[in-house]
Parts: sequence; structure tokens; C-alpha cells
Amino acid sequence: MTDQSTPEATSPIPSPAATASARAGTAAGAGVSRRRLLGTAGATGLVLGAAGAGLGYTAAPAGATPLTSLGADRAMFHGKHQPGITDALQARGHLVAFDLAPGAGRKEAAALLRRWSATAERLMAGEPTAHDDTDVARDAGPSALTITLGFGHSFFDRTDLRRQRPGALDPLPDFSSDRLDKARSNGDLWVQIGANDALVAFHALRTLQKDAGGAARVRWQMNGFNRSPGATARPMTARNLMGQIDGTRNPKPADPDFDQRLFVPANGDPAWMANGSYVVVRRIRMLLDDWEKLSLPQQENVIGRRKSDGAPLGGSTETAAMDLEKTGKDGTYVVPVNAHARITRPDQNGGAAMLRRPFSYHDGFAADGAPDAGLLFICWQADPLRGFVPVQRKLDRGDALSAYIRHEASGLFAVPGGAAKGEYVGQRLLEG
Repeated sequence: MTDQSTPEATSPIPSPAATASARAGTAAGAGVSRRRLLGTAGATGLVLGAAGAGLGYTAAPAGATPLTSLGADRAMFHGKHQPGITDALQARGHLVAFDLAPGAGRKEAAALLRRWSATAERLMAGEPTAHDDTDVARDAGPSALTITLGFGHSFFDRTDLRRQRPGALDPLPDFSSDRLDKARSNGDLWVQIGANDALVAFHALRTLQKDAGGAARVRWQMNGFNRSPGATARPMTARNLMGQIDGTRNPKPADPDFDQRLFVPANGDPAWMANGSYVVVRRIRMLLDDWEKLSLPQQENVIGRRKSDGAPLGGSTETAAMDLEKTGKDGTYVVPVNAHARITRPDQNGGAAMLRRPFSYHDGFAADGAPDAGLLFICWQADPLRGFVPVQRKLDRGDALSAYIRHEASGLFAVPGGAAKGEYVGQRLLEG
């Protein structure tokens, strides 16, 4: 965890309004197919922001986001970058890693990426799959579905493409907070699925797993969630399961160095990674029983921010600059030296920054009643050796939050740039 994450308020493109005919049909209780909903609600919208609060049923509570608006929201598959990186946080998510099957190599991997890309394009448009659709999402629109595909370190061995493996994909170093389960870490291929409807997200997960056929098998899979769009009276930065506002200092598209920090340049090395990014995935368990025993002031000192509104200790608002030199009457720093927010600041880490786009998770309870819950940490950067690694090393040396979290799984994946029309993700690598 760091002090950077994707706020709900920073959706790059606002949600399109549903048309009057779509609203009328839904209000009347008529069944609306995925294909018909797209035709009536408009197929040119991209991702859900906070708009559309007044567009739905006449009986809807004031300020609620109508389901027609949520369902009609669409992200585009083709583009300079893959979807699911700069899009707004979605309410539901699935992360899954695959290993190529014994005997499968470059040819089988290329065929699989071609199938996955075709499926992703259809599902993100709100269309059924080409063959044997399960009808799980039959009545829903695309619901801001995004599908993102990446390659792990081992993929290049399995496909005899070692010379094309980026140096930035070298294995992450060991960290003192690691308690990693190797069976739930890494993998040849990685898939991220996000949507604002649980059935739409599951439909995509099940379809991609079926598409894998005999070419690849699931290595591990994790499920996550976030606050649903429209659940708050106004757009707000998300909260994590510790109750803390999480994501105030995330890089923003308006920042002049946003692309430089996130994406491999068009003339970067290797060439097939142009406009791509690297993602670090960590399953971070929160020791909530211990955390919840702390008083409110103790929790705020661990984080370095007020729990109520996310403002830095001693500051006025969430976005106020953090004064690291400010002291209290007793002469101690208002923001403790080991506070999580102090340690993770880019200006305290040589400018290291990453775009976090996480999901919370809850996988039940242990025999003693302790929740198996926490954060599916997902962070994006142009180079993990300049983004994630230096920040995590510094956290390892004295972050107050470390006593209340445990890193239980980890992965690093190369996510190539977006596929052009008629291409599939990774084509420049597999056919180059």
C-alpha cells in the first residue's frame, strides 16, 4: 500500500447519458438485451465518471446513479494503451494468471492471445461471445468492462522469446514484509478484468477461462471490489478496508509527466513494448483485528492523514500539501517520521511514482474469526525499478503500517500497448 491510488473523481472521460428511449424502456420494466441497450444508449461513451445522477427512473432516490447509465458505460478495446490502466475504478474485479500448458509454445500463445483479444473486443462492446455464450450477462450493457492482458517473466522461456524479454521484467527483490505463496504468485500470462456489474465481470472471467482451452491453465485467481459508482453524494477518493481514504496523491492525466511515469515511450526498448506499461500485483492482507484495536489518533498517526477526510495531519483538506516540518507543542513532528503517507511521498523517494488502481478483497474468515481481507494492490509504471521497487524498499525500512499488513502474493507483468484495429494484444511480440 502507498499513498497513491486512483480516486473515483478522476475518471478521464465522463459517462454518456442514456437516451430517452432506453430510459423509458427500462422504467417500464422491459427486458433489454446487451446488444439493444448499446443501440439505444449510444456506443461511443467510454468510462463511468460521476455524471448521470438525474437520468434514471422517476422513482429513483435523489442523487442515485440509474442502472441504465451504469450499464451503458463503455470502454474501448482498441487504442494507444490497453484498457483498464487509466480508467476509473470499477466496482468489481477479477485477477487471474495462467500458465501455458505442457507442450504449448509461441504458436499456441499467439492463437490464445488472438482469441482473447477478439473476445475482449466483443464483451467490452456489450456483445455476446462469438460461440456458446453462457447468457450470464445477457440483460446487461457493457458496464464499463475492461480486459487487460500481460506477460510474466516465465512466458518468454516458454515461448523461446528470451531475447525479447524486457530488463524491467527481472524478478522483484525480496522484501522483509513478504510472506509470499508461490502458488499464488507470478505466472506466464496475466488477465485483469474490471466492470461495474458483478455478472458482467464474472461473464468475462468465465469466457476467457473457456477460451484458454488446452493452451493454458489457471495458475491463480483473485476477486476484488470497490465502492460502486454513485454510492456517495459526490465523487470521492475511495476508502480501503481500514476505513482510510486511499489514493490522494495518485498521478493524474493532467500532470505534465503522467505519460512518462506510466508508459514505455514509442521509441522504447524493446520495441514491442511501445506505449505499454508494467504492473506490479500484490495481495496484501490487512490484519484488521489488530488495526481495529488502535484508537483513532493512533490509526491517523500510522497513516499520517485524518481518517475522516484524508487531510494530512495538521492540514486543512485532503489535497492540501503535507508539511513534513510542522511540529506540535511537544516539539515532535505532526506527521510522524514513520507515517505511511510521509514515507511514500514521491519527493521523499527521488520522484518515484506509480498509478495505483487496486481492489479490496475478502476471502472469508480463519478458524479464530480473523478476516482474510485486504487489498489487491495493482500499480502501473513505465519501469518498476524506478517506480515500485524504491518505494517498497523504503517502506521495508520503517513504515508504521507494516505491523498491520502482510504481503502474501506477488507478480510482475509486462503489459504491451493497445492493439490497433485488426490486431491482437501482443502481436508485435509474437509475430515480430
